[in-house]
Amino acid sequence: MLDLLIYRESAKVHPNTGDHQWMICGKSCLAGDIFGEFQFPNPINVGQRLSIQDAAGYTMVKKNWFNGVKMPAIAIRELDGTERLVRDFNYSDFVAALS
Repeated sequence: MLDLLIYRESAKVHPNTGDHQWMICGKSCLAGDIFGEFQFPNPINVGQRLSIQDAAGYTMVKKNWFNGVKMPAIAIRELDGTERLVRDFNYSDFVAALS
């Protein structure tokens, strides 16, 4: 996440307590894809949602198709808790972005 890499900030996950330590990383080889090591009260599972706090605005501005990795969807969580998908990217978006 470029927010963390450029501003030399540490990722924050809450709560960061428990007996299970995990290193959280992205799926590209960018240096900013290593978010850190965090503690969890239970083992985490593939597909489980984890939220990195105080990061994303700059990441969305600087998004790209690095190594063909799909860009994240953009969604809004409304004040009432409902979620609304604003934009989802697919292969045709990737092809259109090639130069």
